[in-house]
This record gives sequence, C-alpha cells and structure tokens, in this order.
Amino acid sequence: MEKILEVKNAEKYYGTKSNLSKAIDNISFNVNKGEFVGIMGASGSGKTTLLNCISTIDRVTSGHIIINEKDITKLKGNKLNKFRREELGFIFQDFNLLDTLTAYENIALALTIQKINAKEIDTRVKEIAKKLGIAEILNKYPYQVSGGQKQRIASARAIITNPKIILADEPTGSLDSKSARQLLENFEYLNQKMDATILMVTHDAFTASYANRILFIKDGKVFNELIKGNDTRKQFFEKIIEVQTLLGGDLNDVI
Repeated sequence: MEKILEVKNAEKYYGTKSNLSKAIDNISFNVNKGEFVGIMGASGSGKTTLLNCISTIDRVTSGHIIINEKDITKLKGNKLNKFRREELGFIFQDFNLLDTLTAYENIALALTIQKINAKEIDTRVKEIAKKLGIAEILNKYPYQVSGGQKQRIASARAIITNPKIILADEPTGSLDSKSARQLLENFEYLNQKMDATILMVTHDAFTASYANRILFIKDGKVFNELIKGNDTRKQFFEKIIEVQTLLGGDLNDVI
C-alpha cells in the first residue's frame, strides 16, 4: 500500500518550562492511499492539535510528519505555502467560503492561484460540480444556497486540486441531520469513487461510522483503533459507541 501520511513520534508541548502541557504524546500512525480515517476523542484529548499539525497550521515540538514522501516539519516559508496549496485539501466546519464569490468562483479559486489556464479550470469545475450534484447552483452565492449545498461546494473546492489528502475538521458540526447525512454520503463518494484519501476529526459516532478506520485519542496518545472491515455501518457505529464508553476511564481498568 502507498503511504500518503506518516506521523512518527509526534509530540506537541504548550507553555513555558515551568508550566508545560503536552497536547500530543509520542503519536505514530500511517494513512494509506484511498483510506478514509477518522480521529475521535473527547474535548482536550489532542485530536484537533494533531490535525492542526498535519495541516501545517501548527508545528510539532518533536517528531516528523511526512505527506507524500515530504517531511512537512522541515518545510518553511514559500515552500510550505506551496505544499499546503498543492498537496492538501481542507473541509471546515464553517465552510470558509468567500461570500463575494459565486460557487463556481469559490471552487475555481485554488486553480486560479496555481495559474491553471481558464479553459482547464472551467472543465474541471463543471466536472466536479456534476459529480457532486451542484452544477445547477454554480452561479449562486453562498448566502443563496443551503447548508448542505455550501458543504458540497466546500468539498468540491477541497478536491479540485487533486490533493494527496483531504483534512476535515468536525465537518458536520454546523449541519442539520439531513445535510450531515448528505455530506457524509458525499465523503463516501469522494473516497470510494474518486479514490480520495480523507482524514477527519469528529466527536460524533454517527459521522465517524462512515470512515473505514478510527483512531481514538486520549490524553494526547492513541488509545485504541477500530477497523471497519466487513462490518455494516450500523455494526461499526455500535463498536465506536463501545470504545467511546471506554474513553471515560482507562482501558486497562476494563480489560
């Protein structure tokens, strides 16, 4: 299997020498091409800090994060900006769409920044919009469409540059149940039909059940791992709930 992401002995500290707190505690794991991996954990567990370090928003204190064979902990300045722009796709809880741009322009923006020619941009935007069922709203502005449609626009923007990995931070957090389900089915489509590699942070078991593998983070460490395998989504959901229950105490206390 081709490794898209390698996290090696990652640690992240905050504070001063006299008052240090460890947000990430020696975490190591891999994500292979075409995987849909969820990261779960309680508030303060370190899951968001981990995603921030992988997404280059923050930096690890020690260890290495390697994406597409590039050690991003060694990248700086323009090289880091170029890497972020070309190799990563982002889907945020609050969409982060630009209100002054149409759906078409929001999706096309990343390609425009990469100086792709207008004809190719038009072809790629219309192609991805058709696949995600938003072709009819390309000329509308974000305030003119529903929450579910906004999230599909954001998904199109994330995938349009053919990133090595899509990073999603609580993507269903601000959606109603119908829109959340539509988005997750959209994620399934991106993963299964377009071979997108997705890493998603969520606290919600229903959202997590759409992933193929779940890493549970507790106190900055990997606490447990679940692999969907041949389970139905309902069976996987029930296993996720079981592990969430264990997160209330130490795993060793239960075994």
